[in-house]
Amino acid sequence: MRGLIFDIKRFAIHDGPGIRATLFLKGCPLRCAWCHNPESQPFEIRCYGEGARRTVVGREITVEEAVRELARDRVFFDESGGGVTFSGGEPLAQPDFLLALLDACGAEGLHRAVDTSGHAPAEVLLAVAARADLVLYDLKQSDPAAHRDQTGVDGALIRENLRALCATGTAIELRLPIIPGLNDGEETLARLRAFIESLPRRLPMRLLPYHRAAMGKYPRFGLPPPLPDTPEPTAEEMARYRMQLGLIQ
Repeated sequence: MRGLIFDIKRFAIHDGPGIRATLFLKGCPLRCAWCHNPESQPFEIRCYGEGARRTVVGREITVEEAVRELARDRVFFDESGGGVTFSGGEPLAQPDFLLALLDACGAEGLHRAVDTSGHAPAEVLLAVAARADLVLYDLKQSDPAAHRDQTGVDGALIRENLRALCATGTAIELRLPIIPGLNDGEETLARLRAFIESLPRRLPMRLLPYHRAAMGKYPRFGLPPPLPDTPEPTAEEMARYRMQLGLIQ
């Protein structure tokens, strides 16, 4: 069993509990306007630039090779309550490979988290959730038209899948990227809060402020920078968003 990845990040502390190793799978069905990993989107290995500036993005790896690389940090996982996280791209876009990775990591006793947009067939999401210890589930918009404009899909499948996931016993953390000018309006946040409160169970939430750290990637890959005039939200703005979403009473 082989799959396509484009990076493995060690000592990750924002991709689930404890210290983690995050494996980034290649390929994504969404085209988010603020994407921080544009190199992850194509479902193939690609070369960018020429000569000394040539960059190859993506590599094939077997399940055994991936688990061997991830398990090298086991001592840090054990001491911190961490583990491995599968991200992307969209990890559910390589379902057979992801399921095999989850099974193999489970056999090694590693804590397994999956970071997903939820845009995948329901049967794939539920099969993944049955093997994962934690699902980090991204919510970007509650308005279908705005969701389509900003990501390329209307989000209906994402919302339906989240309801189905809530009916399982899987641990879920909602992750809400906050993009100034796109999804931080008062009405947008009110709609998002209403949807979250309508879910079958209450879920922990984390807000992810927009950042411009990926701006340098786009010229390297021959792409126009996204949202070049969008500022990073301030601490005061993030506190207001948390209040609007009910995270601060």
